[in-house]
Amino acid sequence: MPAEDRAARVRALLESVRAAGRTALTAPEGRVIAEAYGIAVPDEELAADVDQAVAAAARIGGPVVLKIVSPDILHKTEAGGVVVGVEGAAGVRAAFHRIVANARAYDAGARVTGVQVQELLPAGREVIVGAVTDPAFGKVVAFGLGGVLVEVLRDVTFRLAPVSADEALSMLGSVRSAEVLRGVRGQAGVDRRAVAELIRRVSELVADFPEIGEVDLNPVIATDRGAVAADIRVILAERPQPARRTYTREEILASMRRLMQPRAVAVIGASQEPGKIGNSVMRNLLDGGFAGEIHPVNPRAGDILGRKAYPSIADVPGEVDVAVFAVPARSVAAALEEAGRKGVPNAVLIPSGFAETGEHALQAEIVAIAERHGVRLLGPNIYGYYSTWQDLCATFCTPYDVKGPVALTSQSGGIGMAILGFARTTRTGVSAIVGLGNKADLDEDDLLTWFGEDPHTQCVAMHLEDLKDGRAFVAAARATVPKKPVVVLKAGRTAAGARAAGSHTGALAGDDAVYDDILRQAGVIRAPGLNDMLEYARALPVLPTPRGDNVVIITGAGGSGVLLSDAVTDNGLSLMEIPPDLDEAFRRFIPPFGAAGNPVDITGGEPPSTYEATIRLGLADPRVHALVLGYWHTVVTPPAAFAELTARVVAEFRERGVAKPVVASLAGDVEVEEACRYLFERGVVAYPYTTEMPVAVLGAKYRWARAAGLLGGGP
Repeated sequence: MPAEDRAARVRALLESVRAAGRTALTAPEGRVIAEAYGIAVPDEELAADVDQAVAAAARIGGPVVLKIVSPDILHKTEAGGVVVGVEGAAGVRAAFHRIVANARAYDAGARVTGVQVQELLPAGREVIVGAVTDPAFGKVVAFGLGGVLVEVLRDVTFRLAPVSADEALSMLGSVRSAEVLRGVRGQAGVDRRAVAELIRRVSELVADFPEIGEVDLNPVIATDRGAVAADIRVILAERPQPARRTYTREEILASMRRLMQPRAVAVIGASQEPGKIGNSVMRNLLDGGFAGEIHPVNPRAGDILGRKAYPSIADVPGEVDVAVFAVPARSVAAALEEAGRKGVPNAVLIPSGFAETGEHALQAEIVAIAERHGVRLLGPNIYGYYSTWQDLCATFCTPYDVKGPVALTSQSGGIGMAILGFARTTRTGVSAIVGLGNKADLDEDDLLTWFGEDPHTQCVAMHLEDLKDGRAFVAAARATVPKKPVVVLKAGRTAAGARAAGSHTGALAGDDAVYDDILRQAGVIRAPGLNDMLEYARALPVLPTPRGDNVVIITGAGGSGVLLSDAVTDNGLSLMEIPPDLDEAFRRFIPPFGAAGNPVDITGGEPPSTYEATIRLGLADPRVHALVLGYWHTVVTPPAAFAELTARVVAEFRERGVAKPVVASLAGDVEVEEACRYLFERGVVAYPYTTEMPVAVLGAKYRWARAAGLLGGGP
């Protein structure tokens, strides 16, 4: 069917359903859409009475399925409105009367259009193909196993709609039960391309018609000869919300440049009184060494901390790039109006008392003022932000001035302070630490757009509780990931997913699995916890990019070797199969009671020379792409000796152009802590008392390298 005719036919149908005051399409209406989009469905016919049902069953032939057709009954099985395997005229009559009676008992007021008589499909693998409007990402296509049990099994994967043919095919390999689709125990596999094409067509449908809220093809009977949707359910969305204001990439970069690299900052609500937020912000700006202009604004002060104070931002001479607000929430709107009239492009709103406390109208008011004047808002309800390469500390919290390659953001103030403490303890150099709070305007995609271009930033790590515009974030991530890693800690993994919905797919809207799959689709590294996010952010800029998949473990302790091997597998990495010549080369350096292979176990009693020789061998062989070292504290090879030799050998090879990722797990007394610090500072990612973290970091580096197209395979 030509695209124009298809669109006109579906549009007319949807408009008629909406005009009738309905949101759910009946099965015959769903068939119209299926035919328009080339979605295979069984032969079927709508019977208004029992005689028509008997005639339809005779025409179709063989066993049939009878299903109630009612715009008021969405879940037919729950209502007892489905009978499978009906044969003969008497069987059809009995089944017809039974399901109509069941429907009346289920909902006495339900409108019954008739009974659908449908061809009984041959046995096959039951899968579900659907689409849903996710709160963060909009139209999302879903695929899973389980048919009606999908909400129990939750073996489902998601992608942004529309999907390409290749993306659709990748979904079949992303479910936990992927092997079942390929065929097990003598059973034939399914026609994977037919299922993928079904997914692609559904994704095209919902992309073409945003007013469709949910689509369920459930079950789809997949065999080695094709895939047919036994049932199609389509539900219209509620009236769409007004679209949020969007900005071009150039507009985002222009405003973010003035926010992160300002020449002049005004503090509205600056105070002379210690303990006040306005005083803390002023002190941090001054003590931090910010070289630009700092203008305190306070109508009741002549000067503050040695700087001339102005009664209003309108009185501040010259241009102001950033206005930091340290006034009560009720005073923000009026001051923001003045800042907007002056042409200030960025407002950093520290005060709380907005949407997070139920004051939605107050937050909407400041958003409207900002949009009217072209002011971008950071916050409200934040601790402020740090831009270390500008010596800018625009926050009421403790200062931080260690410059480095990591940009860190958080939606929560408490998490922001945890980030600050971690950075200080580990001496992690940062390019920025930014609070987002309520995200009334500026959000993760704005920051990611900036950090993606910022030459001082080599890794971006973000704590978030939600995404206002998931598609904008994905677009920003896809533009950034080829250049640098993006690590996300998504809070609320267990809070979503259970809600009333018109379809099985719809019940999964907002599910954490949607975030998981789509962030992976965007190439983002998802951290399982706060410490993981911070460690990934600290370590990823240190590690060179791997050039292949072969990982070799060299360990002084057999027990550590086993745990490190488990960690390699858990993180999706590949233990190299050591070829005979390399195995023989390793054996020259280890005692007879050691073990070659992989892990290479040199045993704990070996001197530093054995560690050095085997590490050299691993770095020198081009077939080895990454090293995982397991050290065991002994008097023969003390921690400091191990750290010195490892750092020295790694540096020597890097000077020769051989840069492989090397991570280390150190087990021993407290001296291993200083050894780890020594190694980290010299480009070897090392951790005491854990075999899991160094390998997890290596796994994160590999995931980024794949997503960035630097290794084979997908994200």
